[in-house]
Amino acid sequence: MPRIRAPLCERCGAPTAWPVRRCRECAGRRIAFASARAAVRYEREGRLLVAAWKERALRGLAAVAAALLADAVARPLADALAFVPADPDRGLSRGHHPAAALAERLATMWDIPALPLLERPRAGKAQRELGLADRSRNVAGAFAACRSPPPSVILVDDVYTTGATASEAARCLLRAGARRVDVLTFARTVRHG
Repeated sequence: MPRIRAPLCERCGAPTAWPVRRCRECAGRRIAFASARAAVRYEREGRLLVAAWKERALRGLAAVAAALLADAVARPLADALAFVPADPDRGLSRGHHPAAALAERLATMWDIPALPLLERPRAGKAQRELGLADRSRNVAGAFAACRSPPPSVILVDDVYTTGATASEAARCLLRAGARRVDVLTFARTVRHG
């Protein structure tokens, strides 16, 4: 697996030439989460693993993803783990929810409760078909808090592409009462150049 290694952007977790507080990718953007980290690059083997896990329902790969993420990221100090809820239509067609499974595995490994804090009441266009600006518009208002969050939440998802989904979900948790939201994903798109 192509691992993501330091130095990283302190804010969004993008690999950088040297440690920076904000990189070219996240500077000037309104991102609701405090930080984001991922275990592997979303390319080659990482992309194949995610496709098998999400689209071919190889549910056992959640354990592999959790082990790689726990190896890459130290146990966080947080009150709870939450997960980005699936789009209702895609969740039904897949028959499982990878982000929820990843959060549950990490919760067991780290002894942090995994709580269903968010719901996604409406279906939207698939994010993979959209550019950065369209991704942000597509997920605007897509999430609703289904219970009050604790002060510090780790938001778990399978892939970080532009950060639009994670940022909107974090924004919802902050509006519902969380004071800090950090993001962990199994894979991350890395922009070159």
